[in-house]
Order: sequence, then C-alpha cells, then structure tokens
Amino acid sequence: MIDLYTWTTPNGRKVSIMLEELGLPYRSHPIEISKGDQYSDEFSAINPNSKIPAIVDNDGPDGEPITIFESAAILMYLAEKTGSALLPSETRAYYQVMQWVMLQMGSVGPIFGQVHHYYRAAKEDVPYAKKRYHDETRRLYGVLNRRLEETAFLAGAEYSIADIATYPWVARFDWHKVDPNEFPAVKSWFDKLSARPAVAKGMGVPHYERKGK
Repeated sequence: MIDLYTWTTPNGRKVSIMLEELGLPYRSHPIEISKGDQYSDEFSAINPNSKIPAIVDNDGPDGEPITIFESAAILMYLAEKTGSALLPSETRAYYQVMQWVMLQMGSVGPIFGQVHHYYRAAKEDVPYAKKRYHDETRRLYGVLNRRLEETAFLAGAEYSIADIATYPWVARFDWHKVDPNEFPAVKSWFDKLSARPAVAKGMGVPHYERKGK
C-alpha cells in the first residue's frame, strides 16, 4: 500500500493519475495547503521542503518503507517500481521522455504557476508580471503545440510520464487566460488524455470534506 500526501494542485494530480494508470493500491491524505497543513511537523518529517506531493511506499525496494518527494521523482520511482512502459528503459526512448519531463519541471510548472499567482492570488496588481508570465505561458503552449503537431504524445508515439506530468498544468488553461483552440494540437492531446479513465479518476484526488466555513 502506498500513502499519497497531496492536494488539488497540478503537481499533486500528477501522482494520483500515475497511481491510477498503474493500478497500484494507495490511500490519499489531503494536505490542505491553504491552511498550512504542509508545515505541520508530521508532514515536514515526510518532506523537509514542506511541499506536496509526497508518498510513502510501505513496500519499498528492499521490503522496507521508502519516502519519496518531488513529483517527477515520484513518477520515475513508480514507473521503475512496476517496470512500466510509461518510462521506457531503452536509452534513446528514456531520454525522449525525460527531456519533456524536465521541460515541465523547469518551465511549464514554474511559469504557469506564476501566471496562477499574479492573476489569482497576488495582493496587488502587477501588470508587468502578468504580461511577462502570460507571454511566456503562451510561448510554452506554442512549444507544446509544435511538438504535438509531429507526435501523438510529448515523447513520441507512446503515452508516458511526460504526458502525465504536463496534463494537469494544461488542464488549468482557463487560469492562464489561454484559449486552447488557438493551439489545436495541444487541444487534441488534452482531449485524448481527458478521455482516459485513469486520468479522470486521478484528477479527482484527493477526496476530502471541507470543515468549517
């Protein structure tokens, strides 16, 4: 059994999608980041950086529990644990996947996240920052679109952890003030992934009940 510590964010949803795709048994533990749950002593012992997601695999590689944090590291670990083709072992195919995973981790996530912040959470209006990050977000949509005009999935012909890592960020296109119809290859890819049962189920994790008002 795997314990997943997560919240309703793109990074959190990567891991729940992956677990659903692999059919691994897991329990989800909501870490309500708006209330500061991530800074609790209990969670900080799991991830010293106090960020979701994190997992505890109670059946680790040596039969002992293992804790993994950082969403890309979790996706890699789970693929390798199960021998899944979502992370191929052949060198050329492996690095095709990994370069798109790293694009998500180094560019898509950080830039889209800044758009989320300046459009939705900033306590003051910062037009320069809005324009800077919105322009870069559109540029990245263009990068994805050009790639997906050439291939069915980000790493090539096969679905992989690169798609799983990127999909939940693109799923917030309305937060980015981006019309996906302007990027038809991305839209087609997004619709194709949205139709996968494991993706739909993973996007609904964690299941939780808000307490109080």
